[in-house]
Amino acid sequence: MAGAQRFSCNCGAVCGVVSAAGIKGGTRVVCYCSDCRANELYHGQPDPAPDPVDLLQVSPDSITITQGAAHLKAIRLGPRGPLRWYADCCGTPFANTLAKPGLPFAGMRSDLFEDISALGKIRAKAFLSAPGKQTRTKGGGVMAWGIISRMITARLSGRWKETPFFDANTGKPVAEPHQISKEERAKLTP
Repeated sequence: MAGAQRFSCNCGAVCGVVSAAGIKGGTRVVCYCSDCRANELYHGQPDPAPDPVDLLQVSPDSITITQGAAHLKAIRLGPRGPLRWYADCCGTPFANTLAKPGLPFAGMRSDLFEDISALGKIRAKAFLSAPGKQTRTKGGGVMAWGIISRMITARLSGRWKETPFFDANTGKPVAEPHQISKEERAKLTP
């Protein structure tokens, strides 16, 4: 059984832990979508292409920020897209969440963790491209079941209110998201 796993941003100013239950119930996914790539580039990270961005999908209530929570900021790549959280101290992309806490979901970058191997094997590959075809997801059922089961559990238990990304009383993000312009977004990926 996996234990709790510590994580930090690149400079170490933002640190925390994902509970053992969060790690055990998480789903490791790699994503090839242009938005995940654009998020990396926006924050000055190396271009992951042609490789994917490696994520661990967990319920936000399993995440505890132990240091540097004030450094968490968010952007949106479009008006309806997810919130893409980052550490403003060093620009490290951190996690993706939905725009409201009532739909508890967090996809954390796997390379934030001290022991990536403890996160388990990759269960899904999202937005795989094939010449002349629409993108597809391999392992989509496993990924969807993980998201849905974690959301239902968090909603029924009331733990959906326990999140480092939203204020429990107001339901608003802990930092006002900055929406990048269409022009900025267009420059990030071809």
